[in-house]
Amino acid sequence: MKILVIDIGGTHVKCLATGQRIKREFDSGPTLTARQMAIGVKKLTRGWRYEAVSIGFPGPVMDNRPIAEPANLGRGWVGFDFAAAFGHPVKLVNDAAMQAIGSYRGGKMLFLGLGTGLGTTLIVDGIVEPMELGHLPYRKKTYEDYVGLRGLRKLGKKKWRHCVDDVVLQLSAALEPDDVVLGGGNAVHLKGLPPKCRLGNNLNSFIGGFRLWNEPAPKPAAEKRTPARARATHR
Repeated sequence: MKILVIDIGGTHVKCLATGQRIKREFDSGPTLTARQMAIGVKKLTRGWRYEAVSIGFPGPVMDNRPIAEPANLGRGWVGFDFAAAFGHPVKLVNDAAMQAIGSYRGGKMLFLGLGTGLGTTLIVDGIVEPMELGHLPYRKKTYEDYVGLRGLRKLGKKKWRHCVDDVVLQLSAALEPDDVVLGGGNAVHLKGLPPKCRLGNNLNSFIGGFRLWNEPAPKPAAEKRTPARARATHR
């Protein structure tokens, strides 16, 4: 089966399909609606052939549909008919869950996506449990306010890294994972990794999208995202 995978983020919408190696993307942002996303993806992927679609959505998902409007995008996502928009069957999951599925190696894995916000997913023996831990109280605000993009910009890299380490330690103590994956676009700013952690890669979102349909993923062109010191401590 030919699959189109769409990874919707707070800053970009990224796409990859069966038979392709180079992802394509366009800017998203706080005014992007579901309809605009669909139009943009179809324009961007003109000439690509696919029979089904996987979508990673930056918000809570239930029964293959968003149950709340995303915090970092425009409106119109709840109730939108994605299958009708693309003319193909669609599987829609939380974006952190899709990257977590692509990163999973077995056992009990906690995925933390350091992006525009904080995406969180727990996978236990192959069972995927998307979570919204980023909105839980932390210090004076929420986890997301400290380790998401707002925190990075406000605190600077050094203090932001300390917050990431602290959040990882807190969540690891509570959930006791065997394996912690730090992914998302801002993971590139980490210099070292806490114990039991490994660095993820945004390309794993595409692998997760293909796995949703039990299809092998194509090997996309590599992104240069891993800093040397992080590689040295990669477990």
